[in-house]
Amino acid sequence: MDPQQFNGRIRYWNPDKMSGLSVADVPPDAVAAIGGLKQQRIRGTVAGKEFTSSVMPAGGGRLAVSVSKAMMSAAGLGVGDDAEFEITAIGRD
Repeated sequence: MDPQQFNGRIRYWNPDKMSGLSVADVPPDAVAAIGGLKQQRIRGTVAGKEFTSSVMPAGGGRLAVSVSKAMMSAAGLGVGDDAEFEITAIGRD
């Protein structure tokens, strides 16, 4: 599977809480290439920093990358920031 590159805005999974799990939405044109709307492990880079994480269905036909605090810290990013992602699926959770 070829890596998928995209720009995404880091947001809270539940924006009403303004805390908790942070994610970035995968563009619709990359969802099929990642493996569809299913939860699975991925590896890649965010702002050039390597990570391993998961993608998960986010409702409304969306797929989201889980973005940990450690990932944001390593990349110098925060919630609300736009970032360059490159991700490759490595299997089911």
